[in-house]
Amino acid sequence: MRIALSKSRTLMSCASSLTLMAAMFASQQAAAHGYMNSPPSRAYACQQGLNIDCGPAQYEPQTVGEAPKGFPEFGPADGKIASGGHTSFAPLDAQSANRWHQTEIKDHNIDFSWFYTAAHKTTRWQYFITKGGWNPNLPITRDSFELTPFCQVENGGGIPIDGSAGGNGQGKEKHSCSIPTDRSGYHLILGAWTVDDTPAAFYDIVDVNITAQGPDPDGWKNVGGISQTQTLQPGDSVKARAFTGSSESTEYSFSVDIDSAEEGQPANWSYKLASAVNAANKPLVRAGVRNESGDIEPIKGANTLYSKAESGVTRYEMQTVMVPDPDAYMHVHNIAPEYVLEKGRAAVGFTVMTNKNITVEATVFDAANKQVGTTKQVVNSTSAPLSVPVIANPGEHFLKLIATSEDGRDNFQELKSLTFTGEGGAQEFDFVFPEGIAGYKAGTLVLQPKNDKVYECKPLPNAGYCVQYNRNANGFEPGVGASWNMAWTEK
Repeated sequence: MRIALSKSRTLMSCASSLTLMAAMFASQQAAAHGYMNSPPSRAYACQQGLNIDCGPAQYEPQTVGEAPKGFPEFGPADGKIASGGHTSFAPLDAQSANRWHQTEIKDHNIDFSWFYTAAHKTTRWQYFITKGGWNPNLPITRDSFELTPFCQVENGGGIPIDGSAGGNGQGKEKHSCSIPTDRSGYHLILGAWTVDDTPAAFYDIVDVNITAQGPDPDGWKNVGGISQTQTLQPGDSVKARAFTGSSESTEYSFSVDIDSAEEGQPANWSYKLASAVNAANKPLVRAGVRNESGDIEPIKGANTLYSKAESGVTRYEMQTVMVPDPDAYMHVHNIAPEYVLEKGRAAVGFTVMTNKNITVEATVFDAANKQVGTTKQVVNSTSAPLSVPVIANPGEHFLKLIATSEDGRDNFQELKSLTFTGEGGAQEFDFVFPEGIAGYKAGTLVLQPKNDKVYECKPLPNAGYCVQYNRNANGFEPGVGASWNMAWTEK
């Protein structure tokens, strides 16, 4: 049932109440996780590449915004509403008029949908919107919002997906709501998913640009975006590739070269490319952001690409060409030809030399290409020792190194042969936890290095718990989490 609310109410929170609720919440972390995926939450837009400089939020949008339920009396503190008060997600709290990708909202009637990675019983969903005349350059606080939700959907403790509690998947129902008709331009929508059987709610900030002039105002259709994905250097180029079905359209594709370091800043090259689209005298395509008058104008930030049906353009894809650094190098030294296993364990040590800031991923494979150990380390323009802990059996193995420079323009690869002798491991397993966690499913065998035991992921519906892992608090970690036996069976 959807309940639309319009009356304002008085904010009754205080610092002592928030502190008390936070303390209670910290001792009873929720097992449920999820995020708004349509329109995309700020964190989910990070994962999609629409936002940049997001920090760890881009890897786990389902965890962002977890805080005590009961907004506005409780919930995240002012200034930390986007992050939910979690330090690791603090980059999401940065707020300015052009910092984040804005999803265009073309109709005041809107459907909200959520994706759940651990769907637990749900009390309700509430949706709040910023006030008319709010200042988008100030930190996000309760004073930014109308504190009465413009839409509220009750669920009475039901499970929000087609499946059992703890499962993962798309929400089984969309929430049909109506945005206040006096809102236009840039606004924030705060979605609050209140879990029924824990003290938690998940608060998702959504950045929107409300045009609300019909399905396709003036015949313009959103066909892509110029997302600020990286800093470019002089000599690089960036191209918006237009597609009509499966074929690229040279007529409606546009490219710009980067001529200076300043021009290579993400907001600046996005503006330059959007301006090039609009200056090309192609009346059937435009780039920019709609203003309150409905005009599409470039901004120094994330720009949207539009087309009219007569152009045939159905989508745009971004292509960046970066000039490699001819002086960049990575050398690998001190790899021993043989390593001795003790009860199936060894450490493969070596040295990396580089003149770039690189991320090195080192993986050891056996002769059947099964991964038996991996590590990832940042090496900043220096010579650094690395070590890969392995759990393996005697025989021929390979050390594969893949390194990428911080700016993404340089890549290095090395493959070294080595041999293990000595005593092999006693049990078979697919992964050393938490390696490869995104692919865990029913029947997956993992070795828990904390106790040297092997665990098997349980059949569905419990298998959904196997992929739930937060390094700071994980109740389903095999063998050691408080609720590990809901997900795993010891072998």
